[in-house]
Amino acid sequence: MSDTDDSVAQFPPKDPARPEERHGSGFNVATRLVHAGSDPARFGGAVNPPVYRASTMISQNLAELRRKRQLHASGERAYGYGRFGTPTTHAFEDAVAELEGGYRSLVFPSGLAACTCALTAFVGKDDHILVPDNAYFPLRNFARNTLTRFGVEVEFYQPLDVAGTIARIRDNTRVLYVESPGSITFEVQDIPALAEAAHKRGVTVLMDNTWATPLYFKPFTHGVDVSIQAGTKYLVGHSDAFLGIVTATRESWEKVQHTARQFGQIAGPDDVYLALRGMRTLQVRLERHWRNGIELADWLGSQPLVQEVLHPALPSNPGYALWKRDFTGASGLFAFQLAPLPEEALSAFFDHLELFKLGYSWGGYESLIMLYQQHEVALASRTSAAGALVRIHAGLEHLDDLRADLQAAFKRVG
Repeated sequence: MSDTDDSVAQFPPKDPARPEERHGSGFNVATRLVHAGSDPARFGGAVNPPVYRASTMISQNLAELRRKRQLHASGERAYGYGRFGTPTTHAFEDAVAELEGGYRSLVFPSGLAACTCALTAFVGKDDHILVPDNAYFPLRNFARNTLTRFGVEVEFYQPLDVAGTIARIRDNTRVLYVESPGSITFEVQDIPALAEAAHKRGVTVLMDNTWATPLYFKPFTHGVDVSIQAGTKYLVGHSDAFLGIVTATRESWEKVQHTARQFGQIAGPDDVYLALRGMRTLQVRLERHWRNGIELADWLGSQPLVQEVLHPALPSNPGYALWKRDFTGASGLFAFQLAPLPEEALSAFFDHLELFKLGYSWGGYESLIMLYQQHEVALASRTSAAGALVRIHAGLEHLDDLRADLQAAFKRVG
């Protein structure tokens, strides 16, 4: 399908049962993305909030200094020291909190920093937490290798086993961590069912919402207490800045903020500015990522060397019903299972790709590809798979060119 095809103009498809969400002011999300966090009157008429590079911030007198100290102690905003935020960071945090539908947001220097701080905020010695075995690998490693050193018991669960996961909740379970879909194998979890059961036992629900972003999944309307995003991905959108963001409900906010301050977590102002600027085009970019991704996934399903395509927005995917019920869109990230191939065939496939670059991360404007050997995908839900798993991030290039690049790779393998 080419960009000039009339059917593309209607992509993503409009669903009358899902009208575009509006803010209380009546603005659609596209409008809110353009204006969220913007306050020209506050910044001399500047459309974009300026970059504040500030560590020391001066108080004009003792009374002002004491007032700022009191505000800091109570968790409120005050420009007394750069580590507690600047107008740049606060503009970005306000914009994300508005889009997520949460109480407040906090920015972090990376997605992993956001994950680890959010998780640490709710656990202590002798506590028990549940983490899906398809979670982001660095988060898995932190839970298994770092939290356990401090007396936290970490139990990994099968993401699709709702009843089994609920049965694992104990009296000392403090956190149920979810990631839907998983960032390598793309299982879709039943978040409302898990959250309801967790809350009955006093368990806090944390979710990695990077794949869908707040545009395509509203975590707080589905029972999540703390939403985490790697802003490095779609919020920044240009592969040139590291950032993480945590948004919490009013009830969970104090623990998140207190822990972040204890750890001294703060992101650089230039990276925050890039994320705030990237958000202005988030909806436009995501629609293209969604379209390219679903078209490529559908095409890959017809290729002889592909055993399975893992994309939750495909009707053939086991998670499709949950995706259609809970999500309003899909990003450009998915995977496919190759038939077992020798090493030289894998090299032939990957080494001469022109548009798909071999690299970690995703969410930028460019298309990426990544190979996962089976021993790296040690997930209970994928134990029967034999071939290598290939993860695709469909960028903003022309769909025909992306498809041709992959077609050439298949021809090289034979």
